[in-house]
Amino acid sequence: MRKFSLFVLLFCCTYAFTQDDKAIQEEINKNLWKPFKMAFETLNGPALNALYAKQVLRVTPNGIDTENRFKEANLKRFEDNRNSQTKIQLDFWFDSRYTNTHVSYEVGFYRMRLINAEGRNTIYGQFHIVLKKVGDRWKITQDWDTSTINGDTITAKDFEKQQPLRFE
Repeated sequence: MRKFSLFVLLFCCTYAFTQDDKAIQEEINKNLWKPFKMAFETLNGPALNALYAKQVLRVTPNGIDTENRFKEANLKRFEDNRNSQTKIQLDFWFDSRYTNTHVSYEVGFYRMRLINAEGRNTIYGQFHIVLKKVGDRWKITQDWDTSTINGDTITAKDFEKQQPLRFE
């Protein structure tokens, strides 16, 4: 009987934890990831930059940025895309998410389609993102992405392992 009681207690704690995580992740999806996708697809650099914290650790294959230079690069890149009439479609999904009330560590895959008069280009990658609750808003505080895993280029086959997130 004692083992059964312990099992029920552990199950209830795990279930409550999972439900809380799910609610927090739904809040993050609504207040961060949906606007993130929209900012990319509407080429809105200021809106994208507003989703990042004041101080961010950004890591890409090009190096480490602790001075927030990527924010100015976001503005320039979107301006260049508007000038070349490039449209962006961003899709992504999560491979794993570890969340509590103040921090979320999220790993996933993305596909970015760029379409303009010169043609189409599709970019695939993996991201690792740390979010923190700043005041009442979730902000990106660490952003790492890559186009390779163990030296192998990420492809459509990797991305197609799951369906991309859809926002309502």
